[in-house]
Order: sequence, then structure tokens, then C-alpha cells
Amino acid sequence: MMNFLKSTCLAATIVATAGIASADTLKLSHIRPQGATIDNELRTFAENVSIATGGSLDLKLFPASALGDYTSVQERISVGAIDMAVQPAATAVDRRMQISAFPYVAANWLEAKKIYGPGGAIHGAMKDLYSKQDITMLAAYPVYFGGVALHTDPVSPGDPLAAKGIKVRVPGIKSFQLTADALGYISSPIPFSEAFTAVQTGVVDGVVGSGAEGYYASFRDVTSAYVPVNTHFEVWYMIVNSGALADLSDGDREALEAAALEFEAKRWTTAESDQGAFEQKLADNGATIVKLSDAELAATADHVRAQVWPQVLADVGQDWGQSILDQIAQ
Repeated sequence: MMNFLKSTCLAATIVATAGIASADTLKLSHIRPQGATIDNELRTFAENVSIATGGSLDLKLFPASALGDYTSVQERISVGAIDMAVQPAATAVDRRMQISAFPYVAANWLEAKKIYGPGGAIHGAMKDLYSKQDITMLAAYPVYFGGVALHTDPVSPGDPLAAKGIKVRVPGIKSFQLTADALGYISSPIPFSEAFTAVQTGVVDGVVGSGAEGYYASFRDVTSAYVPVNTHFEVWYMIVNSGALADLSDGDREALEAAALEFEAKRWTTAESDQGAFEQKLADNGATIVKLSDAELAATADHVRAQVWPQVLADVGQDWGQSILDQIAQ
């Protein structure tokens, strides 16, 4: 009788263990702190995936770049060391990915959705570029139109021809450096991990490359003025290692892809209002929001496109880049 009970318990343990082992777990990285908008939305996304797959697919979140900065995370997803992420495109492997951060491609949210949303020229281009790195792009995540955060008084913020005499931190991406220069600032490429200290200690007096949400998340204590000059349209991408995606069961893969499309569609309905909400949060934190007129924004866009687009096109490949811009213009 004792041997029978032992055998029964052992069999139950084996079955239970097999049930646990059958669940797939994918590591999902993102760049914002726990509790940020994207973190909350991804937790809901993970819950939806778990429900849709009956618990057979589990997404484990790693917020605040816990698995590395977005450049290294993209490289690690490419080789399968990390499964998934929602983050900006890293341009180190393929400079053509700068097309996602081209300045002044879209003038408003309606245009942005047409260009960066499903079926859009940049949406399709990015999906193709990721695929060449063994990465599948599941969704685009619109974030905001960018601006300039300053730890000093603005100088002629609506006049791109005016030399500002203000040094600003920019990401190490050519399009951002050229845009800051074209706006009359003095660009200084500094890694994100060192950017806050650089502003705090006066190495630079501002930041270019993000928008209200990003500045509130990471720079609100050193932002005394914010200029929503629409430097670029910020889009992050939900990406997954293509091998990891292929290894999922058909049902789990289809559920993940369907949830990603729903995640993307929902974000397009909330992103614009979120941008306004974070501008208000910066204001509530003591920053002056320097609104520009439509005429100032239009003149700035024309100037930056004339100054920056030819140089970035030369960097990404004239024919390839121009073909994307031509699709957008149609």
C-alpha cells in the first residue's frame, strides 16, 4: 500500500512538473521605470496574452532597461539572448533605421498614423529592416512629437535661424545631432545614462531627442522650460526574436500576434492625449511650456528639412531613403 501511495505521488509530481514546464516564458524588456505608462500597458498586454493562451505563454517584464540599454537589447534580441522588447530602434547595426527618427516627416497625429501606423511607409520599412536582423516587428508604439527640454531660459525658441548659444545633449544618432544644430543649438552627444548628470552639473543646459513623457520620466527635476517644437515623431517598436517566435506553438504565436495588433491599435487612440497630459505634468512640476505658433512650427519644419534631410539621406542611402520619403509624399 505504501509503495502504491509513493508511486501515485510520484506520478502526480511528474504530471504537475510537466504542466509547469510546458508553459513558455519570454523575457520582455522596456526602457521606462516600473509604473510608467508603457510599463502599465505592457502588464495589461502580458495578462491578455496569458488569458488568450490559457496560461501557456508567460511574458516576464524587465522595466527600466534592466537587461541593458536599448542598443544592446536589440543586438541581444537579434541573437536570441533576449526574447522581446518595446523600445526605440537602435541604429548601430543598420543606419537605415534612422528613417524612424527623421525630423519633421509628419506635421500632426493624423499624418503620423498614416506614415508610422499599419500600412504606412515607415512602418513597412522598419519591419523589413528588423527582419534582416532576425527580428520580427510585432507592432509600432507611437509615443509623442519631440521637443526641447531646457535647464535655462529659452532663446528665440520659435526662430530656427537664431543661434541659441545653448549646448544640449543629443543621442548618438546623426539625425538628432543635425536637427539640434539646425534649430540653433549646440549639440553634444552624451549617453543617456550620463545625460541627467550632464544637465544637473551644467555640462549641457538642455536635452534634445525626447518629448514631454520622456522628459517628465527622466529629466523633470532639471527642466525649467519645455519647447514642443515637434523635432521628430517618436515611435517605439514591439520586437521579438524571430526564432523564439517560430518556436512557439501555432496557437500561442497567433495569440501573441493578435494581442500585439490590439496593443498597437489601442495606443493610437490614447497617444495624443497622453502627450498633452505629460506636458501638463511638466508644467505642474514647475516648467514653463513655450508654445509655438503654427507659422513658427511650419517655418521650423521647412528649415530643418532643408538642412538635415540631405545629410541624413546620404547617411542612410540616398536612393533607399528617398524612396521611403516619396511613398510618404504620395
